[in-house]
Amino acid sequence: MRAFRSLARAMLKGFFRDKMAFFFAVIFPLMFLVLFGGIFTNQGASKAEIIQVGPVSILDELPAGMKGYVAESLDITKSSDRADAIEQVRKGDADAVISQDGDELVVRYSQADQVKAATVQGTFQAIVQSANIQATGQPPKFTVVSDQVEDDSLSAIQYYTPGLMGWAIASGATFGAATNLVVWRRNGLLRRLRLAPIPTRSVVLARIAVSIAIAIVQAAIFLGVGAAFFDLKLTGSWPMIIPLLVCGTLAFMAIGLLAGAVAKSEEAAVGIANFVVLPMAFLSGSFFPLDGAPGYVTAISKVLPLKHLNDGMLDTMVRGEGPSAALVPMGILLGVRDRRDGDRQPVVPVGRLTQSPRR
Repeated sequence: MRAFRSLARAMLKGFFRDKMAFFFAVIFPLMFLVLFGGIFTNQGASKAEIIQVGPVSILDELPAGMKGYVAESLDITKSSDRADAIEQVRKGDADAVISQDGDELVVRYSQADQVKAATVQGTFQAIVQSANIQATGQPPKFTVVSDQVEDDSLSAIQYYTPGLMGWAIASGATFGAATNLVVWRRNGLLRRLRLAPIPTRSVVLARIAVSIAIAIVQAAIFLGVGAAFFDLKLTGSWPMIIPLLVCGTLAFMAIGLLAGAVAKSEEAAVGIANFVVLPMAFLSGSFFPLDGAPGYVTAISKVLPLKHLNDGMLDTMVRGEGPSAALVPMGILLGVRDRRDGDRQPVVPVGRLTQSPRR
């Protein structure tokens, strides 16, 4: 235990003293959380910008409930110049121009933004239907009752946090294992550790403990920043993220050790690790959801460990699932290991370990 504590302390100090490793493991992923948090914090306040030309009695005669809906979804300004208003819509400075011609509500919109165009059309169709019901004096026969399945206090940033945190944990574990192995091999530290009176298991356990400690620090920073600045709220069995990040760290450490064993230099190790982790982040939904992705992309994502890490944290942090939702992702992550572990051979050949460094 004394050797384990000394090695773990030295490795942990080395990580925090290495400014480049700390930046890419903690600061760089945190920048994406801050970016997405700033973009999506107030997305619910976005309104369609509408220019009203002339009087529109349909809007003036709406019932109080529909007027509140219109005020929440539309930002209406008045203008007397129809041509100028249409030109603003064409340039993208406004979303639609409305006017009333007798009993017809005329809506002029641009198809450049199809989502916004569909939203504008749907809103004014609802307004016209409400006006028609009010004109007939008959109560509506059918009504719609809608409610989201998740906690209504959840915001968009809470769906991005698990994926970004998973990417940070994967990057830290992979890059740390890959670069450390190459650096230790290059400066002869592996040979010294092999010749020192220290059990091999102490070295391995120290490396694993440091990687897990770094992952816990990453998670604490992400959750702290999200809660302090972006109103992050945790639901369900969110403490299950701790065993999830432990299993994820072990899985990506195995990938990093494989990259470090193949690479001949520190630059090559970083390149290989980046080549593996960055595409995996895109294919696993760390930056954006894969709902509209082609079938072959979702099929590929199901075999990636980062996808299961993200899903496990999303289920337990956001979707309100119980602890059992983390069991399958944890089992898949623990199945990712270096195939050479079974024959208990060191990752680096013995001949290379015992070779004296050239002077």
